[in-house]
Amino acid sequence: MTSGDRDPLLEPRPGGPRMPRHRSWAEPFRIKMVEPIHLLTRAERVAAMAAAGNNTFLLRSEDVFIDLLTDSGTSAMSDYQWAGMMLGDEAYAGSRNFYHLEAAVQRYYGYRHMVPTHQGRGAENLLSKILIKEGDHVPGNMYFTTTRLHQELAGGTFHDVIVDEAHDATDLSPFKGNVDLAKLAALVDEVGAERVPYVSVAATVNMAGGQPISMANMRAVRDYCRSRGIRVILDATRAVENAYFIQRREPGFEDRSVADILLEFCSLTDGCTMSGKKDALVNIGGWLALNEDDVFEEARNLVVVYEGLHTYGGLAGRDMEAMARGIEESVQEDHIRSRIGQVEYLGKHLIDEGVPIVLPVGGHAIFIDAMRFYPQIPQDQFPAQALAADLYVDSGVRAMERGVVSAGRDPETGDHHYPKLELVRLTLPRRVYTQAHMDVTWESVAELFDHRADARGMRMVYEPKYLRFFQARFERL
Repeated sequence: MTSGDRDPLLEPRPGGPRMPRHRSWAEPFRIKMVEPIHLLTRAERVAAMAAAGNNTFLLRSEDVFIDLLTDSGTSAMSDYQWAGMMLGDEAYAGSRNFYHLEAAVQRYYGYRHMVPTHQGRGAENLLSKILIKEGDHVPGNMYFTTTRLHQELAGGTFHDVIVDEAHDATDLSPFKGNVDLAKLAALVDEVGAERVPYVSVAATVNMAGGQPISMANMRAVRDYCRSRGIRVILDATRAVENAYFIQRREPGFEDRSVADILLEFCSLTDGCTMSGKKDALVNIGGWLALNEDDVFEEARNLVVVYEGLHTYGGLAGRDMEAMARGIEESVQEDHIRSRIGQVEYLGKHLIDEGVPIVLPVGGHAIFIDAMRFYPQIPQDQFPAQALAADLYVDSGVRAMERGVVSAGRDPETGDHHYPKLELVRLTLPRRVYTQAHMDVTWESVAELFDHRADARGMRMVYEPKYLRFFQARFERL
């Protein structure tokens, strides 16, 4: 429906009331194929959770009823994408699908150059190796796990320069992903602009609860960085969702299309890393996009070492074709409205039940505030890890921890990082679950909240060296 059109479903009948009644919305697709899922008994779920060391990442997929672990690579592809899979050109060099993907990135994201990678962290690895030198400093609007690790492995130090509101789950500011310009300027003045290779800006900040950054803030960051000769690199993983929030929340954008907003947003940056497994609606794939010729030349040379030739980057031709078509679908107004509408549906029910969540509701997930949910469990006993395990045992719903376990340890002191937000993420795959699945989810969370006083914390009994939240194991205290 174009701007200014009137929806006949919302029209009052002749002679009826002047204000139309509320009408429900529905997903803008029909289900053509189904994948059976099975709910284990409670005793079986208890045994499965124990075998997984109370880590939802270690559960077998077949033992999960509703899988809200992540939206990364878990979305349902369309008939248009599946048709494209049949047109895969699997040539080692110069696949036609590469050129389709390149054209889609240039059209919808606006960057001059594109290097495909197997997923987002492949792009992060290339970028970090090219731009970061030992002793450099990388400011960003809150850390993300793989992004920060690649920066640290390259010799850099991450600095959080997000606005203070982002660390308060109850704050209702519409753009809690914004960069605090004063924090950024203070860091640059302290370390020197020459030691800041780029500012790392994430769209819809994951660890803050999927919170967006405004166009006005993005412009301000761009202007400041230009004045100091510093690049701006976007984590565009969920930039389409960010564009939707700008359309809904930022004055002056309500009549602009999501596609148009996305293009303007990206124009304020010098490049981006991208996991196509989120917004681009595919099961695997990503890219590094750049505007600088010399950085691009280095990237397309280095990709041969770590990913594959610069025209496939670790991907099959069919995967690149599906991603090119997914980019096109991702900016369609009906799609993005439905995608975020389902997240808001789940959030509304949890709010109505009094469950403490991060507000406002973000783009890809609902984030439960585990320290307010289980106030009796101190943070060093991993309340979010405990809640994620409890949710699976109660209903077969798999969520994930986003708190002290995900934050990891300080590389110098070895102490835990203690983030202000200790969260459980209920992450919604795109075009996968129905509202009935959301009802099962919120009812289970509400049941646990009713019996929250009975919960106990955990201790970590196994900890891998890197990204421990994927493989760590826990015992109940």
